[in-house]
Amino acid sequence: MSPTRSVLVEARRLDGWLTRFEQRNGTCTVQPADAAAGSLEVLARNGCRAVLTPPLPPAGSPSASDSAPDPASDPASDPASGRDGLVAALLSGIDPAAPVGLLLIRRGGYSVGVAREGSVVSSKTGTRYVQGRTAAGGWSQQRFARRRANQADALVEETAVRAAAIFSAQPPSCLQLGGDRTLAAAVLGEPVLASVAGLPQVPFLTVPDPRLAILKEAAASALSVRITVTDPPAAP
Repeated sequence: MSPTRSVLVEARRLDGWLTRFEQRNGTCTVQPADAAAGSLEVLARNGCRAVLTPPLPPAGSPSASDSAPDPASDPASDPASGRDGLVAALLSGIDPAAPVGLLLIRRGGYSVGVAREGSVVSSKTGTRYVQGRTAAGGWSQQRFARRRANQADALVEETAVRAAAIFSAQPPSCLQLGGDRTLAAAVLGEPVLASVAGLPQVPFLTVPDPRLAILKEAAASALSVRITVTDPPAAP
């Protein structure tokens, strides 16, 4: 099986990435991969394959293929112009200036904020101890489990309150969640965040302990295009 790897590429750098991909791997064809997700498949002459998936589906939107020019309908058109139309459709749901709500949480800490154009414009980071699991049995195990649940509930409530304060001052247009999926879902389910719970979400982010430095990294990558590259098949 050919090796596969993923990278995140900012929308403004995507054209340059595609140009370099073609230089390394030969002439490419571009076609829609998943209309619902707005993703594209790029297949190079040497067999290298890349799937480009936007952080949010194209705005409002018919499939990317509906937005692209049809080379067969215009004899003067060329593959490059068809590619440009498809890429434009893929990027149509991305507004780099749109405010992104950031909500990262793991057992023991949280970091929330709002980002614009890849930078954090307001944030709050905090810690709150949540006990790890215990191997003890019987009554002790039940007591530790109740304590751990109470600590997790307190972390969820504090994170939701902090996020609500920031989001009310600078309402986001979409959300970047990350860290622990269960805790993040619990935070978003808190009543104080009801006004943002239905916003579009970019793909969930796996992060270590959420500190300000991690929040800044999340802000920089939130609206990036995810590219999964599969290397050419090995020669027999």
